[in-house]
Amino acid sequence: MQRDLVERAMGGDRDAFAELQRGSIDKAYATARLILGDSDLAQDATQEALIAAWRGLRGLRDPDRFEAWLRRLLVSACYREARKARRRWRAEGRVRPIDLAVTDPARLTADRDELDQAIEALAPDQRALIVLHYYLGLPMHETAIALGLPVGTVKSRLHRTKQQMRATLEADARRPLLEAGAP
Repeated sequence: MQRDLVERAMGGDRDAFAELQRGSIDKAYATARLILGDSDLAQDATQEALIAAWRGLRGLRDPDRFEAWLRRLLVSACYREARKARRRWRAEGRVRPIDLAVTDPARLTADRDELDQAIEALAPDQRALIVLHYYLGLPMHETAIALGLPVGTVKSRLHRTKQQMRATLEADARRPLLEAGAP
């Protein structure tokens, strides 16, 4: 079914492309939102990727690879939006975590918030690795295709990104102790 839609869209059928877009826009936006951490930038990146898809659709060689191709366009659009946003000055506040017992359900929420903050601290290309591989569950080779990188490069960058996140989380965990005057 999707191959038929892709082939029709490649032939210039706007209705077929609209159907493809309806089937992929929510996932594309969610992916962009995770990579960029900002809903407005994610909307812009998603729209930019869909426009690029429509304009470049005739150049798609394998209609069965439409989703992977669109994902790659989306990641590139996210990088462009992140570069634009970096040029703007933004002030961001941080919420200090409250030390609660691990068995407390609120602690699980706090842990999730800390993880989200660690992800937000990453550069967009690092966030893209985390989002594609862990949030979307893409295997390593599909993550590499989406990013346009060799698999070995993706593996090493993912390893370094996880190390950086771990260091950020550990530093954030030590911060309340240092602020309270603990040794």
